[in-house]
Amino acid sequence: MRWLVTGGAGYIGAHVVAALQEAAVECIVIDDLSTGRAARVPFGVPLLRADVRDGAAVREAFRRHRPDGVIHLAARKDVAESTAHPLRYYQDNLDGLRAVLAAVAATGTRSVLFSSSAAVYGTPRRSPVREQDATEPANAYGRTKLIGEWMLRDAAAGGGFRWAALRYFNVAGAAAPHLRDEGGSNLVPRLLRAAELGIPATVYGTDYPTADGTAVRDYVHVADIADAHVRAALALAADEVRDEVLNVGRGEGASVLQMIAAVGRALGRPLPYDEAPRRTGDPAAVVASPARIRARLGWRARHNLHAIVTSSIAEVAKAA
Repeated sequence: MRWLVTGGAGYIGAHVVAALQEAAVECIVIDDLSTGRAARVPFGVPLLRADVRDGAAVREAFRRHRPDGVIHLAARKDVAESTAHPLRYYQDNLDGLRAVLAAVAATGTRSVLFSSSAAVYGTPRRSPVREQDATEPANAYGRTKLIGEWMLRDAAAGGGFRWAALRYFNVAGAAAPHLRDEGGSNLVPRLLRAAELGIPATVYGTDYPTADGTAVRDYVHVADIADAHVRAALALAADEVRDEVLNVGRGEGASVLQMIAAVGRALGRPLPYDEAPRRTGDPAAVVASPARIRARLGWRARHNLHAIVTSSIAEVAKAA
């Protein structure tokens, strides 16, 4: 079995590739290395440096390697950036997916696993949110992921391939130092960076309708996200799932202030913070119902919030 992974040199993608290798699944990585790092790709895994929006390059990769399936992770994912530059997100995220789906159609690839997001829900009307609940994304990033799901569904209806979309909730943690999150947009790396620099962290919005006034999210360990990909890929290959949308979360929420407290406990010192206005496009609370993915794939998160935070701190310390 051979799977092509777009964005496989990125933070999440590299964890997915490592998990596939551990499951004895052959991988090929496409990544333009704009945010990914070649050092994250395991020895022996082919790395094709290409922009997934380049249809000719993507088709050539499919023709050369003839994958049984593709895991499409390559995308922009910063909510604030998507609000400031929405057309960049529509272009990059949707053109990339379109090129991949065109290559799937041209080569008869049998399975597609799409990296979607809890951002498709916006501010859910119920908590925990289920896959069949309303999708009302509050920012351009979430809208590109929802449109991506529509594209996937329509392309599969015409092309006959099996597909699944994994709606990640808030990914954090690390399985190894070289795989850690080096981005500047996710909460845990921002908190650790503030602690390292000795400056207050910034809390965007303290007037949300939540218990402590700060935004609540469902944080899930990146290793658990990677495990969900392996299970979904194997199930797609065996035709045990098809045309499926699945939440990937722990089913437990934590507020920004609770995360600050958790990081402070792990560091052994309080983490000061400053308050700032809400950011446009940030929902108040988004927590997963993981019932469907448990039923379909037998998946459940193995890491709790403490493990997520301590793994982030440990891997940053080892890499320093």
